[in-house]
Amino acid sequence: MAGTLKIALAQVDLTVGAVPRNAAAVLEAARAAREQGADLVVFPELTLTGYPPEDLLHHGGLLRQVDEALASLAAGAGEMALLVGHPQRDGAALYNCASLIRGGRIVATYRKQLLPNYRVFDEKRYFSAGADACVVEVAGCRVGITICEDLWWPGPAAQAAAAGAEVLVNLSASPFEVGKPARREQEFAARVAEARCPLLTVNLVGGQDELLFDGSSFVLAADGEAVARLPECVEAVTVVAFARGADGRLAAAAGTPAPRLAAEPSIYGALTLGVRDYARKNGFKGAVLGLSGGIDSALTLAIAVDALGAESVTALMLPSRHTSQLSLDGAAAQAQAMGVEYHSVTIEPAFAAFVAALAPVYAFDDPHDAAVQNIQARCRGVILMAASNRSGRLLLTTGNKSELAVGYATLYGDMAGGFAPLSDVYKVQVCALAAWRNRDGAPIPRAVLERPPTAELAPGQRDQDTLPPYAQLDAILEAFVEDDLTVAEIVARGHPREVVKRVVTLVQQNEFKRRQAPPGVLISRRAFGRDRRYPITSGYDPSVS
Repeated sequence: MAGTLKIALAQVDLTVGAVPRNAAAVLEAARAAREQGADLVVFPELTLTGYPPEDLLHHGGLLRQVDEALASLAAGAGEMALLVGHPQRDGAALYNCASLIRGGRIVATYRKQLLPNYRVFDEKRYFSAGADACVVEVAGCRVGITICEDLWWPGPAAQAAAAGAEVLVNLSASPFEVGKPARREQEFAARVAEARCPLLTVNLVGGQDELLFDGSSFVLAADGEAVARLPECVEAVTVVAFARGADGRLAAAAGTPAPRLAAEPSIYGALTLGVRDYARKNGFKGAVLGLSGGIDSALTLAIAVDALGAESVTALMLPSRHTSQLSLDGAAAQAQAMGVEYHSVTIEPAFAAFVAALAPVYAFDDPHDAAVQNIQARCRGVILMAASNRSGRLLLTTGNKSELAVGYATLYGDMAGGFAPLSDVYKVQVCALAAWRNRDGAPIPRAVLERPPTAELAPGQRDQDTLPPYAQLDAILEAFVEDDLTVAEIVARGHPREVVKRVVTLVQQNEFKRRQAPPGVLISRRAFGRDRRYPITSGYDPSVS
């Protein structure tokens, strides 16, 4: 029996629905793997359609393109084996599959057994579950095939081992959240213990609407230790050699695994990749945003520049009578430091025109009136959308999760835009990320980092005049939104009951706003949008139970 097997981990960034383009990416990665002497190249889950294809799977044209792509891969792969993911119809049933292609044909096909149907996953809406193990021979070694969720739970790994697998390979599309790369390895190590053989998983990398896939592909030895790990949020093709020892068992050659990232660089990398892919895959020429002189827009600008390049980013300062000199100076200083196109356009004429137009119906003489403040925000929204339309650049909104949760944002104003990079980032996290981004040099002015948060829509306005301190607010929000705790349970954590009830009420009252908000990168255990599906109309009172 052969003694060596070289497997390439093809951690690639794919585009949902772009079947011919994805097939071309497979062949390009295969060529790179061939140069490294690979016997087998493993790609992410649903390689050809991208993940998740959602209701595109209902279109027969997509499945025909998949069949054509499989045929083209078979013709172009030669004798090197490719393991690619794809949907496959069998009668009335549709399966999430992985096929081994070699020698001009499909040698074997595995059907995913465990279909996730929680949080952002809807696989049972589309797919039927497989039931059988699939073990194939490559270079004289027996390889057991699994797909993503199959290794998050006991069962399929041990089944593959019982069918003779000497090494497990896993095609994965596992979305990012804070700390998940480490948890993924920990969970898969439990499968190694069940199967008693090494394991290799290739995870998708890249952004797809709200979802961000971090890659972080890895190889675990038979003792569960990582012997190889690919970096987060970058494409890579890496070959790992497996050799048969004196005991006849396969073992992976030890390498130098990429280091696990701390929270701030991990989150920042995910946000940057999310912005880059959303803009690139949707055909935008760059990004435009409102730069207010506050920390949220400052961080958003830094992310945009790192994602797309300074030459592709436009920042607009849109001052009003309430805009401070600190804001004006801070915005201009950061724009200059980061080398972006920058303009200052006052909203005063637009605001005055709206007030005059409405004067026969409403009086707007109280600057603290929410309607007066919202008109200002909506004037900015109109100008920013005009800049986006004229330039072909994606309008990035700058609000954070804390504000979105309690409705501290203006519908059709600062919520207007195409993508919201910080929509799943709490205010406390925004501050930590901005400080991390400033670790080398200071593109974000210190005055912006240290100033009290303010929307500057009224004289002397500060966020803390309306909201609890952000550290307290974020803790309550995390308990309610991510942990699903009741008011009583949150109070038991040490928060004042009236503050908790007020925050929870604001969260419930503002579901209608969030339903109309632009998508953003999901990074938490429970994000708004497709990850947290709550009714707009609801009589539920969490303070009762």
